Amino acid sequence: MIEVLRPGLLSSVQDLGRRGHAAIGVGSAGAMDPTLLRIANWLVGNADGAAAIECTLSGPRLHFGIDTCIAWCGEGDVQLDGAALPAWRPVPVARGSVFDAGALRRGARAYLAVAGGIDVAPVLGSRSVDVNAGLGPCEGRALRTGDRLPLAHNARARLRRAPAWSVAPWPWFDPTPQRVLRVLAGSHHDALDLPSREALTSQYFRVSSESNRVGVRLLGPTLRLREPLELVSAPVTRGTLQLPPSGQPIMLAAEHPTTGGYPRIAHLIATDQSHLAQRRPGDSVLLRKVDAEETERLRQRHKLALKRLHDTLQQRRRESGCGASI
Repeated sequence: MIEVLRPGLLSSVQDLGRRGHAAIGVGSAGAMDPTLLRIANWLVGNADGAAAIECTLSGPRLHFGIDTCIAWCGEGDVQLDGAALPAWRPVPVARGSVFDAGALRRGARAYLAVAGGIDVAPVLGSRSVDVNAGLGPCEGRALRTGDRLPLAHNARARLRRAPAWSVAPWPWFDPTPQRVLRVLAGSHHDALDLPSREALTSQYFRVSSESNRVGVRLLGPTLRLREPLELVSAPVTRGTLQLPPSGQPIMLAAEHPTTGGYPRIAHLIATDQSHLAQRRPGDSVLLRKVDAEETERLRQRHKLALKRLHDTLQQRRRESGCGASI
């Protein structure tokens, strides 16, 4: 059992999301940075989609009621029982220990995985909390002081000490304040006027402080259509770049609605979803248009790199005596 002593700014239980319910208006939710969630889980021997704690801009203070093993993926001032906690590696935790994460130094999100996973009751097949919809475990909300999170039956640690090896964060975690994000042209891209089409991929947009898990609001050049469009609400998905009447685009994120009526001018490729998740308010992004062929090539390269990391971590866990239960 984990007891929440302080929740942090926005900490919630997340897995890889709920699928197959868009037809009844239920979105997927899930981790904003699915790559970091996977890596944190692999470090403690979990499957890809085990439920973990997602932290936004600052982390929680937690009390552990069991001997277990944790992994923290992110950058911040994190302590375990008053001592600095090594990140990007499995770390044993003794019963009664206190984990304390302050503000994240860089990047917008970090993940805390626990061996076996957070064992809250799934809702519609997922343990993800949809904060905007109020759906999921934990009453469909972010963590609060006093919450008690159950752990899976196989949560007990087999590590005596943290291993010497760790995952190098730089291939997976890019918190730089300027970032190129790759997009496909949307179904209404050509409805933009010529100056707007040029500005979309040549000028920087700044991440608004009003961004959240539903969508990332981008502030920059005002984009305009050649002429007004009369649209009916149509399916949208994570990464869809919508253009509201303000002319400031919104890139949909993990808790996106299932339909939307704004023009869909571009779409973030899946490979870059984790990069979007790490953008802080005030960070800048430059959109670069790619085609379907390059998108597939990038997807395959990312998939292969993750598989290599997964296999390497399994071997490292065996060698360090903590098993390979992935």
